[in-house]
Amino acid sequence: MGQNLALNIERNGFPIAVYDREPPVLQGFVARHPGKQIIGAATPEDFVRSLERPRKIILLVKAGQPVDWTIDLVKPFLEKGDIIIDGGNSHFKETERRQAELSNSGLFMIGSGTSGGEKGALLGPSLMPGGDAQAYEQIRPIWEAIAAKVPDGPCVTYIGPGGSGHFVKMVHNGIEYGDMELIAEAYGILRQGFGLAVDQVADIFDEWNRGDLESYLIEITAKILRVKDEETGKPLVDLVLDKAGQKGTGKWTSQLALDLGVPIPTIDAAITSRVLSSQKEARVAASKQIPAPNSGSFEAFSDEFKTAIHDALYASKICSYAQGMNLIKAGSDEFGWKINLSEVARIWQGGCIIRAKFLGRIKEAYLRDRNLASLLLDSEFNTKIQQAQAGWRKVITLAMQHGLPVLAMSSSLGYFDIYRSADLPLNLTQAQRDFFGSHTYERVDKPELGFVHTEWE
Repeated sequence: MGQNLALNIERNGFPIAVYDREPPVLQGFVARHPGKQIIGAATPEDFVRSLERPRKIILLVKAGQPVDWTIDLVKPFLEKGDIIIDGGNSHFKETERRQAELSNSGLFMIGSGTSGGEKGALLGPSLMPGGDAQAYEQIRPIWEAIAAKVPDGPCVTYIGPGGSGHFVKMVHNGIEYGDMELIAEAYGILRQGFGLAVDQVADIFDEWNRGDLESYLIEITAKILRVKDEETGKPLVDLVLDKAGQKGTGKWTSQLALDLGVPIPTIDAAITSRVLSSQKEARVAASKQIPAPNSGSFEAFSDEFKTAIHDALYASKICSYAQGMNLIKAGSDEFGWKINLSEVARIWQGGCIIRAKFLGRIKEAYLRDRNLASLLLDSEFNTKIQQAQAGWRKVITLAMQHGLPVLAMSSSLGYFDIYRSADLPLNLTQAQRDFFGSHTYERVDKPELGFVHTEWE
């Protein structure tokens, strides 16, 4: 990814110097690109000395200690006003720690979320920079040149001060987890439930990618399903072990949401599903002892069911993004970042993994109402989810009756039903808390009393 980002920068007219701690990697990279404005530096000092002031140094290394280690490599040769840009997936609190430490030496750090994978880094990523505003102005021409382009501009914007850039990227990744799990559940219903062939499912995802669900993840799903294993001739996806990995950003998203008191059940469900998927041996053993419910076979597949699964996926997706955007809003309020949610949705329209037609509607929703409490309350999304509701409920019910796991879809629906309910049975929960712990409660008929306690026995 670092090599591709370097090529992207050079292609857009900015001469660059590059350094890698493995000399063969560095030498091979420079040798593969003769005639380009690329200088290979043999040492950290040579690397720093080759840059014009104020120096702009981009790190693309694994999050955690490798970032600190790399900063320590170049820091002795830097001068006041130089800028370090961390383009990896660092935790935003770590970014803020590094910003404070570097500021003591008159140096700046920009924590820039970078999404799009290796291909995006080369052709145009979505960039989420946060940190000192004046330091960002120094790199803005480069970032705007290398970012993906959509009709309303480059997919980059100044997110805000501190670690806001890495925070937004973290939530982006949490939303990505939710998107991927919802797509997997729809795929599972089509394959395991209705027994469709892989090519049939690929055709369905191709069709969906020409409508409301148009997105990068739907597009690549169809492509994946069409690939055959050269040795066996079987769909390659059927030969992929069902253990999904993760790198930590999804977990960070859930942890912070709990800290801020923001419910994100769809994203939580996606993380849980990945964790459970990793327990392959336990699942295989359990499948031999716990039979599926005896609910008979699925009904014959029809266009009606195809539409219902589409609607379940779309409605669940609305809830997932509503949760993610609410978390960004809560983080912005908590840390005083003043993040523009419409701009966040805009820069996610291109370059990044969750890029989708759908994000244009989110951008417009926050343009209509900057203080929108939830996407579920936006007139357009409210209409869409009402139209999808019958199919959404039908699909989840059908899947549960047959024992097909739809943890993320059902979590989205549960979130929706709780959010739209004026009255919840949690009055009983609060009464229980008062019973065993004297935690008090408020009376609906006498709010002027404030919090009261009852001796229930």
